[in-house]
Amino acid sequence: MEMLLLSLDKDSTSPLYEQIYLQIQQDITNGKLPVDMKLPSKRKLGEFLDVSQTTIELAYAQLVAEGYILAKPRKGFFVQKIEELAYVQPLKVIDKVTTKKENSITIDFSTGSIDTVSFPFSQWRKYAKDIIDDANQSLLLLGHPHGDLELRQEIARYLYHSRGVECTPEQIIVGSGTEQLMPLVIRILGNEAVYAIEDPGYHLTHHIFDHNNREAVPIAVEGDGLNIKQLQKSDATVVYVTPSHQFPTGTVLSASRRTALLNWASSQKDHFIIEDDYDSEFRYMGRPIPSLQGMDKGENVIYLSTFSKSLMPSLRIAYMVLPPVLLERYSKAFIHYSSTVPRLDQHILARFMADGHFSRHLNRMRKVYKQKLSVLTNVLLNYAPHVSFSGDEAGMHIILTVHGNACEKELLEAARSNGILLYSLNEYRTRKVNGETSFLIGFGGFSLKELPVAVEKLMSIWQIEKADSSLN
Repeated sequence: MEMLLLSLDKDSTSPLYEQIYLQIQQDITNGKLPVDMKLPSKRKLGEFLDVSQTTIELAYAQLVAEGYILAKPRKGFFVQKIEELAYVQPLKVIDKVTTKKENSITIDFSTGSIDTVSFPFSQWRKYAKDIIDDANQSLLLLGHPHGDLELRQEIARYLYHSRGVECTPEQIIVGSGTEQLMPLVIRILGNEAVYAIEDPGYHLTHHIFDHNNREAVPIAVEGDGLNIKQLQKSDATVVYVTPSHQFPTGTVLSASRRTALLNWASSQKDHFIIEDDYDSEFRYMGRPIPSLQGMDKGENVIYLSTFSKSLMPSLRIAYMVLPPVLLERYSKAFIHYSSTVPRLDQHILARFMADGHFSRHLNRMRKVYKQKLSVLTNVLLNYAPHVSFSGDEAGMHIILTVHGNACEKELLEAARSNGILLYSLNEYRTRKVNGETSFLIGFGGFSLKELPVAVEKLMSIWQIEKADSSLN
């Protein structure tokens, strides 16, 4: 097994995993890498290139998906024979096409956008200035591998008061994102684990199971959440759920199904629930939905969350709460690992939380997003009964359904060809639903003035008239 001769430009706007993928793809295409050659392991190549294993995983997964390499369980990755390569475009052409597509978007309804205008820059700047000081030279050294205690204490305190999560700071692992923490969870759950995933569900998590060669069984999501009976009939030993605000449908796992799910988990010692509580802070009607972890008496729930929605996606701070039995496994498996989050960022966030600014920011943003949601739904009501919406009790997106003889593919193409980015519900399904015309409409990144204009442009492109106009 030879080490690959790759060159990375870490100052480039092109993601590192994409640079790795494209260079290996070209080397296979040009015959520089012989058929059946074993590629370096993710760990060795990551160490050689000084990048994370997650970066290597993403590059290898794309190569596997396109048939350039083959993943053999417990053996590694091997170069495949490519018979016909006429369809492969040069790197410059790919970059040109990608740039043109990205630059053409003028309205973005994707779900990852947040309100950047309302971010408390002055407070954040103050804590950053205080932390970046000669008195904090120790923060330049490596800290605790699970994350610095100061931040884990604040997270534990916040979770108890806001989500009913009962844990000690020792149970919390801080990482640079769900995509970095999930592979660690998969490792400690062992090779025999079979995963159940929500259908429809979160793309990235589904890909992580695939990239780690783990079997994932799709379980239908219904009006009151995951179909527990279907889960019970499956061979799954671990289930990944978003119970408080299911992504992408916005449904809430009902009380009876929560109980049934927890009973399923406690029925076997190797059964676990991965609870992703990605945007539970933003609920606009009724009381907050309690976490499964807070209800769990059998210590079978792994709790995941992130600051991407509540603060900013670029902060890259997420965390998980492990039950004691898995915490012991984790500590043994990753005793030599270092935290993937810079200590300066950890301490800025810890002080921001300790002084109450995080809670005040959440309260303010809850009002901001609630107002945006109200504007969005009021505009859409003008187009009823041609359209309807659901999932409007929480979060930063809704599900918009177009009624009539509309075709999902035609609606998507019409929107995107006019510079509007949005995704259909079917794009999040393992099993596609024929005739479905439902779309995710994210509203977090719009101003109150921009929202009505964006919706009306979309309706105009789709040739959907307002109710009053249709009656004339």
